[in-house]
Amino acid sequence: MLLLAILAFTTPAHADRIKDMGQFQGVRSNQLTGYGIVVGLAGTGDDSLDYATQGVKGAVSRFGLSLPPGVNPSLKNAAAVLITTDLPAFAKPGQRLDITVSALGKAKSLRGGTLVLAPLYGANGQIYAMAQGNLVIGGLGVEGADGSKLSVNIPSAGRISGGASVERAVDTGFTAQDHLLFNLHQFDATNAGRLADAIDGLFGQGTASVLDGATVKINAATGGDARIRMMALIENLSINRADPPARVIINARTGTVVINGAVRVGPAVVSHGKLTVRVDEAPRVVQPPPFSSGQTATEPASDISVEQEQNPAFLVERGTSLSAILDAINRIRVPPGDLVAILEALSQAGALTAELVVI
Repeated sequence: MLLLAILAFTTPAHADRIKDMGQFQGVRSNQLTGYGIVVGLAGTGDDSLDYATQGVKGAVSRFGLSLPPGVNPSLKNAAAVLITTDLPAFAKPGQRLDITVSALGKAKSLRGGTLVLAPLYGANGQIYAMAQGNLVIGGLGVEGADGSKLSVNIPSAGRISGGASVERAVDTGFTAQDHLLFNLHQFDATNAGRLADAIDGLFGQGTASVLDGATVKINAATGGDARIRMMALIENLSINRADPPARVIINARTGTVVINGAVRVGPAVVSHGKLTVRVDEAPRVVQPPPFSSGQTATEPASDISVEQEQNPAFLVERGTSLSAILDAINRIRVPPGDLVAILEALSQAGALTAELVVI
């Protein structure tokens, strides 16, 4: 028994928990959205925006009030907003949710506002929560009489902690089927096989089977209590994650280059040079002689210079590791844009054992 206890609490340093590698199918959150009105603003609302006007008319109609026909009030202290939140898995009626409130129209700031009771809908059009409360705004916006403006963060969006109450639970069908499906975050056949082997080792041979490189089917116990306990045991299992495929990720917009540790190159010789062409324009103004019929003219003057920086070539040995590649590149001080060109050239030459992914 002592040996089993030691083995149970001994986890290899390089092992990963299963709960960090994926999740059970059906155990997920659901997005909720709603439309509402924020009132109590200090003149920073939507003014005469039709969305806000219609929203206020709908709000006051709940109390048996109605505005005269054809009257559209100037609502500088109110704003039309969209409300978003996530409904967690297994959320029950009465539980509270944090919500995000964002201005829909011309409102400059929602600071000091109060959200009027508004329903939150799921993708099926059903109401799952009701939202209301005082907003907390992390931004600041001010405007001067001369049109000058100063904005800190985003004052037109805020949050309400516990601002929504769950009114309806989502039927996940968790206990309806006789099996569970565990989906890995990333497709990897090796990890899927190791996951199934770990589950079989805990519950017995034949408990788990691999459907594909991202999904493992688990024969589950019946009943909610037994099934949850089984999921808890599976989530806390640890397996040795397989090495990821060699990839070089390039962000073409920002110039960011990420190289994982599985990348290998070589043999190859890399020579990098930089050519800079500079054109300076310094037009001169030519004045005509006094008492002449000439006109003032502008005479163009251009100065073109060319500079070429020569960097030494470096040799990449066969099977060179990531650290050696970075050391060689840092020695010649290659900017991110030129680094992309070097990696693409190595790939075209067949010396880069990695997949180039441009995002």
